[in-house]
Amino acid sequence: MSQSHPADSSNSDVEDLTPSPSSAVDHSPSSLQVPISPTAKSLGGETLRSRAESFNSTAETTRSRANSFNSKAETTRSRGNSLVTTVRSRFEGDDWTTEEALRPDKTNLKDFEVDNSPFAFSPGQLNKTLNPKSLAAYKALGGIYGLEYGLQTDLVAGLSVDETSIPGKVSFDEATSSSRSQKPLEARRIIAQDVIVTDRQVQGQFHDRKRVFNDNRLPAKKAISIWQLFWNAYNDRVLMILTIAAVISLALGIYEAVGQPPEEGEGASVDWVEGLAIMVAVVIVVLVTGLNDYRREKQFSALNAKKDDRQVKAIRSGKSVMISVFDVMVGDILHLESGDAIPADGILVSGHGVRCDESSATGESDAMKKTAGSEAWQRIVEGTATSKLDPFIISGSKVLEGVGTYLVTSVGVNSSFGKIMMGLQTENEETPLQAKLSKMANWIGALGTSAAGLLFFVLLFRFLAGLPNNTESPARKGQIFLDILIVAITIIVVAVPEGLPVAVTLALSFATKRMFKENNLVRHLRACETMGNATTICSDKTGTLTQNKMTVVAGLLGTQVNFARDMEKNDEKKSVLTLASAFGKLSPVTRNLLLQSVAINSTAFEGEEDGKATYLGSKTETALLTMAKEYLGMGPVAEERAGVEVVQLFPFDSDRKCMGVVIRLASGSYRLLVKGAAEIMLAHATQELSDISGVSLDTVVLSESASMLVSSNIEDFATQSLRTIAMLYRDFPQWPPVEVQTLEEDRSMAVFEDVFDDMVFLGVVGIQDPLRDGVAYSVKRCQDAGIVVRMVTGDNLTTASAIAVQCGIKTEKGLVMEGPKFRQLSDEDMDSILPDLQVLARSSPDDKRILVSRLKHLGETVAVTGDGTNDGPALKMADVGFSMGIAGTEVAKEASAIILMDDNFSSIVKAVMWGRSVNDAVSKFLQFQLTVNITAVILAFISAVSSPDMHSVLSAVQLLWVNLIMDTFAALALATDAPTEKILDRKPAPKRAALITTNMWKMIIGQAIYQLIVTFVLYFAGYNILGYNEQCSIQDVGQRYQTECGFLTGLAFETCQIEHCNDALRTQLNTMVFNTFVWMQIFNEFNNRRLDNKFNIFEGVLRNQFFIGINCIMVGGQIMIIFVGGTAFQITRIDGPQWAVCVLCALPCLFWAVLLRCTPDKYAATVFGFAARVWLAGARPTIRVLALLFRPVVRGWRQLSKHVFAPTSRFSRRTAGKIFKKKATEEEKPHSKGAAAATADVEAGDSPEMKEMASPTASPQQAPPPITLTTAT
Repeated sequence: MSQSHPADSSNSDVEDLTPSPSSAVDHSPSSLQVPISPTAKSLGGETLRSRAESFNSTAETTRSRANSFNSKAETTRSRGNSLVTTVRSRFEGDDWTTEEALRPDKTNLKDFEVDNSPFAFSPGQLNKTLNPKSLAAYKALGGIYGLEYGLQTDLVAGLSVDETSIPGKVSFDEATSSSRSQKPLEARRIIAQDVIVTDRQVQGQFHDRKRVFNDNRLPAKKAISIWQLFWNAYNDRVLMILTIAAVISLALGIYEAVGQPPEEGEGASVDWVEGLAIMVAVVIVVLVTGLNDYRREKQFSALNAKKDDRQVKAIRSGKSVMISVFDVMVGDILHLESGDAIPADGILVSGHGVRCDESSATGESDAMKKTAGSEAWQRIVEGTATSKLDPFIISGSKVLEGVGTYLVTSVGVNSSFGKIMMGLQTENEETPLQAKLSKMANWIGALGTSAAGLLFFVLLFRFLAGLPNNTESPARKGQIFLDILIVAITIIVVAVPEGLPVAVTLALSFATKRMFKENNLVRHLRACETMGNATTICSDKTGTLTQNKMTVVAGLLGTQVNFARDMEKNDEKKSVLTLASAFGKLSPVTRNLLLQSVAINSTAFEGEEDGKATYLGSKTETALLTMAKEYLGMGPVAEERAGVEVVQLFPFDSDRKCMGVVIRLASGSYRLLVKGAAEIMLAHATQELSDISGVSLDTVVLSESASMLVSSNIEDFATQSLRTIAMLYRDFPQWPPVEVQTLEEDRSMAVFEDVFDDMVFLGVVGIQDPLRDGVAYSVKRCQDAGIVVRMVTGDNLTTASAIAVQCGIKTEKGLVMEGPKFRQLSDEDMDSILPDLQVLARSSPDDKRILVSRLKHLGETVAVTGDGTNDGPALKMADVGFSMGIAGTEVAKEASAIILMDDNFSSIVKAVMWGRSVNDAVSKFLQFQLTVNITAVILAFISAVSSPDMHSVLSAVQLLWVNLIMDTFAALALATDAPTEKILDRKPAPKRAALITTNMWKMIIGQAIYQLIVTFVLYFAGYNILGYNEQCSIQDVGQRYQTECGFLTGLAFETCQIEHCNDALRTQLNTMVFNTFVWMQIFNEFNNRRLDNKFNIFEGVLRNQFFIGINCIMVGGQIMIIFVGGTAFQITRIDGPQWAVCVLCALPCLFWAVLLRCTPDKYAATVFGFAARVWLAGARPTIRVLALLFRPVVRGWRQLSKHVFAPTSRFSRRTAGKIFKKKATEEEKPHSKGAAAATADVEAGDSPEMKEMASPTASPQQAPPPITLTTAT
């Protein structure tokens, strides 16, 4: 369907000032005309014309500039006679030429160059309107109609869903000249909604628009390549030192094997194998860590993409539809409503009282009132425009009030907010638990490093003391020294628990991914772990505890006619009618009045959801529209609103609990329609209709008895858990009425409080919103988990109480209070009633904020739900804010930490479970790793000091394998246990609870004692216990070592054979110690699946495939190491009985854990407290002495790090950075368009975000956290 734009006859005076318009150009299909949905002066999809611009309006508009200091012209303009006296425009660039207004900046020349574009404007030209706001550029582009024509869209119908490639091309001159002849929106023909079909997918949809203007996605932050992650994993000082030592060891070993002949009777040296094995082990550790990090990055990237996605309301092919924010195109017509976060730049097409908060985008703190683009263009043409005109909609800003539509002109990297965000892409946040564990890891690592340093110096002194009597070759002496160094360094590698922060990250990534599947979209990671310790939840009612499927089931018309949907409940009330019977009594004039109250005084509109026609908007309003359609004969909402002229709109306000609209009647008078909370409406009503069946709207005084009757009905509805909405109206001879306060910025608009009085009562309806399935059970589970659930609602006291009882929130001793009374209390009185407060009715968002503030003051961990714009402060203040994914505004979602995608209270319970699961996963891993740390460090230290050859029973390669088990495999296994319902059977942990509880200390120290006893017994006494001392007699040895000792004879031959036999048995014994140690860790991993004192450690293990898989890898890896590790691991194969000894020595740690769990925590706390005091009493003097002795060593190490390691590390980082940067640059070349301009704009910008980043403050370094003993409950 084609459409031309003839000149509007009402603007003959304007035509005299402008060139003749060019001939109309067909730009179908996007020019299809359908109902305005919504347009200027419109609500929720239907035309609402203003007085000054309506085709049937005779009102005059006066713009006075007579008092202006530079005004030299007559200022009165009448639409009646179309006389115009031009006043010189006063805005920057008014006298600029088109070239001057649209001149490219040097930083974004590419944005002005587009090949083969079917559109009249380039992205750069469109950006000139907002960089900064420029009426001159708006004028140069031909205003709103020039943009409409040049972007090949339609201000009423929006883009066509059938659009793919655009065959026709519109030139710049055609677009800007066509703006002189466009029809006003109100004069365009309306086509029925059912003409258009919009449900099918079109291949290649909007191909040309995406090619020229891009879509509304920002380029994803450059993902860290897997090679960079490998480098980051290796870029650890300890690993680098270990690598250097391994390289030297390898070189010396090769020199011994190749450069020196072997001694008589010995084969070639194989000392080089250890160095090679260490290097291979380091490579494996780096590879596994890098792959682990890569998997984690992928998961968080996917979650971030889901976090940024949301649905916005657009008009396409004349229908209001919900689309992804990523699918917004230049040329789209988007709806604006209070609470929306604006997704793209544009020009306001039309609206009512639209005000935006642009502080996040421009730094402007004042609310910016928006002017319709058509009015701004008209003022520019007339010469009356000033710099105060603001039709510009800026992405990233928020709609504070009003409704309307706007034309999208810039998306993605070309939009204002997109350019800012391109320069503000940040790394993933560190959660409080991660930060706390990082400090603990540093503290534990310091202790391990001290033990390694002490071991190194003890062995070094022994080595130096034995040098005079050492007859080994220099290379061999060097190898011995390197062995000492390598063992010490490896102990540091094992002691430093770098896996702790990794375990948190793994647990969080696993939990957030699973939470998303359970309708919790986590926006801030810290909320996940915090939710596990929540002590109170302040929940909304509508949509969270209830289904948000509202239906009118009862009501009162006037004060005489009662109706109800379910007549069975009202058998005794013979006067109660069915809905059809009640509405059938209405006269046409009363029916029309009620229809106006429902259809006109509403922000809901017709649209599509899941391919079906429905009403979109507030569920309360959609319930009323459904009632009007079924019982009042309402047709399409578009037609009902099309012939009505809206003069002023009063959006819903959560403080006054109502909304209103002023319409102009055919008689020339004005009617104020108000609907809202029933008891509040009744308080402002003084009259009622004398007869709802009468031919005229005659009113009588609302008597006290009638008022009490209505109040009784409202109370009755409330006890049935119905939401009560009353409707009022009042007629005025003129607007604004005489002696009424008006808004300072617009004197044609009245202040609501001054006109909301002496109203006529029209009726009240009771709306049913059933409870969600399972909500009572979910509330009970929260209460069992020690979480107090409070309901905060805007419903009246009776309705709120009734629903709270049904949910199980309200108990016999529970307190119910109204918001107005609550906010009047002093802080002390609030604190005294809060423990008993269970329901806060008739509450405002500020009441919710005060409630959250006082609960936090009392030490509670508070979770709160919210869906409105005004809920933002409470959501921000809470420890965890939940916004509604369906009913919530974008402002609420932005202020929240978690989005409930199904608006369901049961999903909050799931968040509690996963939050506790994250905390448990970290505690499990911490308990496991500290056990291994203590055992490995002590075992390696004592065995190395006691060994004649100064070798630890656990070699460097063995310790690296143990470290791999601890830091990666165990983290994966223990961080992936899904929560069960039983996790809610315990109370939440206090905010200041210790990371390591008494029960954890009991298991850590108890298991470490058992493991040390077993390994020490095997190491020191195993030779005798297993009878190895009897296996090396000359009779038993025979000729077994003929090859090694064959060159000797006599006693020397026998001695040689016995020594080789003893060495072989010692190697077997060391292998058994190593094997037993690893198997104890594998069995102990099962022990650590429980943190309480219950015995079933296998509960749910079969549901955790990660745990089973990781343990299979560890078991398989250990078996393979024993059989083929050989020289690399300094072990030998062992036989069946020896395997049995290893496993049977390790297995009892499971039974030992049962005994430990049987020990009461309070006794363990007493013992540990006494031991800690004794240890500290003896350790403090020792620590002071060691500090004095090692201070020169520490200083030397710092100088070495400063002058050797730091330059080397910087050089390697720079080199790696250049390599990766070069690679990244080559990959990003296709996406470079717009990015350079975005970066330049950010660098030159002055946004609040940039100011904040320009002056970071460094936080002081904190001391290591104390480990306190608390008794687990």
